[in-house]
Amino acid sequence: MSSFNGRNLLIATMHGKEKVIAPVLEKQLGVKCFTINDFDTDVFGTFTGEIERKNNPVITAKAKCLAAMKVANCDLAMASEGSFGNHPAIYFATANEETLLLLDIKNNLEIWARKLSTDTNFYGCEIKSINEIDAIAELVKFPSHALIVRKSREEFTHITKGITSRSILETQCLTLIKKYGSAFLETDMRAMYNPSRMAVIEKVTYKLVEKIKSLCPKCNCSGFGITNALGGLPCSSCNYPTHSVISHIYTCQKCNYTLEKKYPHNKTSEDPMYCGKCNP
Repeated sequence: MSSFNGRNLLIATMHGKEKVIAPVLEKQLGVKCFTINDFDTDVFGTFTGEIERKNNPVITAKAKCLAAMKVANCDLAMASEGSFGNHPAIYFATANEETLLLLDIKNNLEIWARKLSTDTNFYGCEIKSINEIDAIAELVKFPSHALIVRKSREEFTHITKGITSRSILETQCLTLIKKYGSAFLETDMRAMYNPSRMAVIEKVTYKLVEKIKSLCPKCNCSGFGITNALGGLPCSSCNYPTHSVISHIYTCQKCNYTLEKKYPHNKTSEDPMYCGKCNP
């Protein structure tokens, strides 16, 4: 795209995310991606809890961009932020939500996208014997996906990250079990140690590129995306308005032009089972 073609784009990461982000951006946007050495993104929060993330993923990703841009003295950057936990809609399922943000100071643009996926090995449990390791290792796809061993879920002492060796895993677990009676075993969710997460980051990169390429019909600005979803899709039986989405609202962040696109899911009515009148 003309507004990005040939520009240098800084990927603010210390966990190797550029391996999946850079090829997509360079091909789709014509940018030249780079990273900077010794940029510590852990100060914005760690998955193991030593440093708590203080803000939501979008604000945190923007903070990463701004901090990295200051170091590199550039005007175009990208950062991602991952979240893990229970799926918001699928009972008992765990999920990985990745947020990827592009910050363009030159054109005063801030464009972000999210991807929610159940393709994650996010897991953690207490063990009291190294005989329990086998089942956990298979569950979390060890050793292609690294593990973390520490004293307990709540404590940050005696912690070893990035374990991909079976002998080191057993040694660390045995040491803690002998000393404390148990050890806490969890997946290392840092991108360079977790191929499943890296795959989700790649997918959200494509999603962000699609949004960047979406241009405002009025001013041609990038990032013309969905800013609101309106409920009210009528029931196919009684025509009562349901909570299901009837339209998406698109807004340009530069000229504030708005556009409503009806029936975004290609259906003009909803199943009565989702109707508050037919199925109260």
